[in-house]
Amino acid sequence: MSHPEWLPDIFPVSPWEHGTYDALYRLFERDFKRTQPVYDGHAVWFFPQMEDGKETIFWHLTSREDKAAGDRLPDLRRSERLPWVRPMLDHPEKPEVLAWDHEEGDGTVKTYVWLEDYDFVVILKKYPDGRRRLITSFWVEYENTKRKLRKKYERRI
Repeated sequence: MSHPEWLPDIFPVSPWEHGTYDALYRLFERDFKRTQPVYDGHAVWFFPQMEDGKETIFWHLTSREDKAAGDRLPDLRRSERLPWVRPMLDHPEKPEVLAWDHEEGDGTVKTYVWLEDYDFVVILKKYPDGRRRLITSFWVEYENTKRKLRKKYERRI
């Protein structure tokens, strides 16, 4: 399925090579460090904590936790869609994007930016002043996850 013209091409990550994380990090720097993203007129930021020489949020955008091994492993679907995160935040009004706020069970408000037809979601934490903190993004692999996202959309605030 071809993607909307406003989204860049996915980043080639297969086969995974020695320098793939470094190339992805250059994309991350371009989209999130050189300029600050804005969502709905408010700044999008992330915690500056570092892990293995890169911001922790970078790992949340490109890898997944292997609970059995207690480590993070490359997630090819997340990684190849890293170039989509910034344009999704820049264009939540596009018809392909479902974007909404949802109050979670613990009272926090999260913003979901979902390309439903392309199985990719970006999640941000919304603060009372309107700023958003980037939490994660991921390829929506399972039907159960799609159902949960759809329910959150139906209960949006």
